[in-house]
Amino acid sequence: MEKNKTLIIGASLKPERYAYKAAQKLIEHGHDIYLVGNRTGTLFGKEIHTESVSFPDVDTVTLYVSAKNQTDYYDYIISLQPRRVIFNPGTENPKLESLLQSHDIVFERACTLVLLGTNAY
Repeated sequence: MEKNKTLIIGASLKPERYAYKAAQKLIEHGHDIYLVGNRTGTLFGKEIHTESVSFPDVDTVTLYVSAKNQTDYYDYIISLQPRRVIFNPGTENPKLESLLQSHDIVFERACTLVLLGTNAY
């Protein structure tokens, strides 16, 4: 069974960052990932893009950027039409949540690492 594709916004090459840990765990759980971040690089064989690439078949967007840094991603996220968006701790954003609701995109305030660890992803 093919696992869902997840886009990590706020991807990082720094092992201490939660976005890095999430990428690692998603791959360990067999999920395909796409990465968008501030700096290019390769993480677990996947390229980190600095541009908003129109990736195909994104099921989940998981956010690792603060609310004030999400503004540039609003239209991008909506254009991908993901099934859901995960606001990890510290990324909560009522404005984006409202925008997602108006486009029938489900969101949850949750931790990607916890969801994976409890088989609730």
